[in-house]
Amino acid sequence: MKEQSNIPTGKVERAGRFITTGLKVGTNYLKHYTRKLMDPTTSKEELHADNAEDIYDTLSQLKGSALKVAQMLSMDKGMLPKAYSDLFSMSQYSAPPLSGPLVVNTFLKTLGKSPTQLYDQFDMKAANAASIGQVHRASKWGKQLAIKIQYPGVANSVKSDLRIVKPFAVRIVGMNEVDMNKYFEEIETKLLEETDYKLELHRSMELSALCAHIPNLVFPGYYPELSSERVITMDWLDGFHLKEFLQRNPSQEARNSIGQALWDFYDFQMHQLKKVHADPHPGNFLMRDDGTVGIFDFGCIKEIPADFYQNYFMLVDKEVLKDEAKRMEIYMNLEMIHPTDTEKEITFYSGLFQQMIDLLTLPFTQDRFDFGNESYFAEIYAYMDYLYNLKEVRDSKVARGSRHSLYVNRTYFGLYSILSELKADIFTGIGRSTALMHQQAS
Repeated sequence: MKEQSNIPTGKVERAGRFITTGLKVGTNYLKHYTRKLMDPTTSKEELHADNAEDIYDTLSQLKGSALKVAQMLSMDKGMLPKAYSDLFSMSQYSAPPLSGPLVVNTFLKTLGKSPTQLYDQFDMKAANAASIGQVHRASKWGKQLAIKIQYPGVANSVKSDLRIVKPFAVRIVGMNEVDMNKYFEEIETKLLEETDYKLELHRSMELSALCAHIPNLVFPGYYPELSSERVITMDWLDGFHLKEFLQRNPSQEARNSIGQALWDFYDFQMHQLKKVHADPHPGNFLMRDDGTVGIFDFGCIKEIPADFYQNYFMLVDKEVLKDEAKRMEIYMNLEMIHPTDTEKEITFYSGLFQQMIDLLTLPFTQDRFDFGNESYFAEIYAYMDYLYNLKEVRDSKVARGSRHSLYVNRTYFGLYSILSELKADIFTGIGRSTALMHQQAS
């Protein structure tokens, strides 16, 4: 893949790239409607493909927050047209990398030495590149290392990038501006944290240690003395990203083992630590034929407020939900229903949400669940598509759902998606993380 020799870092220059892309998208729409006049059967697939390519080309060159939003959107199946999701998913680990001189300059600015002065060996060619940074291989002390390097200007452009990318997101997703404003504040907070590599280093070391007891998980060791605000040095982990792993035709036993490890990892964080690795895209996991999985990149951590946690997981308790008054109270606490809603709106939205909750919480209500059940996911995607196209939902003047639900829901959607790809058949019952802790203690 062609390397980038520079990244636009100024607000004016970055905004100019977006304006140019907006003009291209407008031209694509004009071409589409012209073709449709000539042939009424013309579908939007070609339009989506042209727009996706133009938008992704710009985002991948700018990198940073804008590309991260594209990555997030690609994880939510059914949210984007296929042309967008297929292309945007590339940002998870195969965006165009930085050139060697930019990499060296980052080391000189933040660690005072070049890579060749710090490591016994350093590969100037990136092993992979994503939205916020890229990874290089190195060696020192007889160890194979992974060096994560943040792109220039990323931290300083988060707020301005999000303001610019919002109209694209509104148009692509179809979500109204009210929802976008509410959730973009949460996204901005998380992205600012992700650009703080010192915070990420601390969280990586802390959460890796706290989750070390979970079977079949592998975490890298971290090296603070070779890390800075824009560089993180850690052990190199061997393994395969999800698509590569599946191409190896792994055994069902290995699929189940990895799926169980990932479920236990998230279950423990959510229910015991009340803070969770909230970036479960395939680029952050390395899977092995022996059923183990390597986990890294703790840049995006969502801390779960106690009141949100209590209400959110009450939705799993079927006995609680039988109490109509209690169910309405939970919906109100989670901002799914609002005090200004009419009786008609309360009945309408509570019915919609209850059906969605019944679907999404099904794995929690069973001791064991087969994520290879294609009909289950077909039902989820069909219902999400149904919600997406409901006029009442699209025209709603208030955002439905707490801002805290954005990253918690994203975490579970990402986890479900990976488990579905693995076709993992695993234990999912509530209380599993507590049982694992007791098992470890004994």
